[in-house]
Amino acid sequence: MTDALAAPTSEVGRGWTASLSLANGAVWAGWFGPIQVLLALQAAEVAPGHKAAALAWVTGAGAAVSVVANPLFGALSDRTASRYGRRTPWIAAGVLGGAAGLGVLAAADTLPVMIAGWCLVQLALNAAFAALTAAVPDRVPHRQRGTVGGWLGAAQILGVLAGTGLATAAGGGSAGYLACAAFTVLGALPYLLRHRDLVLPRELRPPFGVRTFAAGFLLSPRAHPDLAWAWLTRFLINLGNSIALLYLLYYLRDVVHYAGDAEDGVLILTAVNSAALLATVVAAGVRSDRTGRRKPYVTWAGVLIAGSAVLLACWQTWPGALVAAALLGVGFGVFTSVDFALITDVLPAAADRGKDLGVVNIANSLPQVLAPALAAPVVTHLGGYRTLYFLAAAVVLAGAAGVHRIRGVD
Repeated sequence: MTDALAAPTSEVGRGWTASLSLANGAVWAGWFGPIQVLLALQAAEVAPGHKAAALAWVTGAGAAVSVVANPLFGALSDRTASRYGRRTPWIAAGVLGGAAGLGVLAAADTLPVMIAGWCLVQLALNAAFAALTAAVPDRVPHRQRGTVGGWLGAAQILGVLAGTGLATAAGGGSAGYLACAAFTVLGALPYLLRHRDLVLPRELRPPFGVRTFAAGFLLSPRAHPDLAWAWLTRFLINLGNSIALLYLLYYLRDVVHYAGDAEDGVLILTAVNSAALLATVVAAGVRSDRTGRRKPYVTWAGVLIAGSAVLLACWQTWPGALVAAALLGVGFGVFTSVDFALITDVLPAAADRGKDLGVVNIANSLPQVLAPALAAPVVTHLGGYRTLYFLAAAVVLAGAAGVHRIRGVD
């Protein structure tokens, strides 16, 4: 069996992990500079009377592209028999295409061009992200995946902060988009230039058929129950988290009656959450690797995340919100690293790692689409914010309970 399809046994070095993490963080910077700052400012310029609707059209179209692009490019990278490897061509093309999309946004002065540019960014950066994620089960043995997952999780948070910081420091507008584009490309270069990918021989690439290729995206819960339960766990915990965070600004303004600007309150809570997450995400992954266990960490992470939602429901004060933000950061830090390792441990076939991880990543993006549809009627007609946060806690606990149905890992 070729090395590209073999189970990895040799531990990866710090240089490989650092380069992969930097590339991963660069992709997140390319996403979140626009999401956090630039798209909203630009929507207000191109559609000043309808900025909220314009932003919804742009982000909604991008989200739809993201749901399809990640598993699609993961599957294409699985089949790539380039002399540069299966993943490297898609990482390179993805960051360059993402930078091009950010360039389109920098020049956009109408809503259709904004939508086209953001869809290109989502299409291309999802290609890079799918390939970067698949590199972990390609190269990292099971005993090291929690640690690597922890560093990738830390890189995501730092990437969000870097993208937001670059967009803000550049003053928004075209300069902000170009700064994020440059960082996205430069951050991927160390991995692309220093680390050689595993090559899939052409004779081992399966024959292509449209029907067979499309059918491969339907993962059978009966054939692969562990992966199905792992997907459902991730989906429910992310859905509960999305429900809890969606109306945080309005919660501070209307329920907590935050003394200053609610936007500043959200920024403070985000900083507290990020600090707690960074403090736990790597440590949890390392600890999981050392003990050889995954499920207890994911279960207790879900309990902590649910506990933060219960605090928001029952302790509706500014100190309560601060404690909830810290608790959420600790829980999500543990969940981010260990759940990633758990999922890579239950992937069914080496030949389909990219595609399967792409399908798993739908459990990250789909909750962002569903959360508004669930949260709006609860806040408006079914009990308000207290009911909303109890609902979020219940959804997260249901996800945590599903972990125990996974049989292939401890």
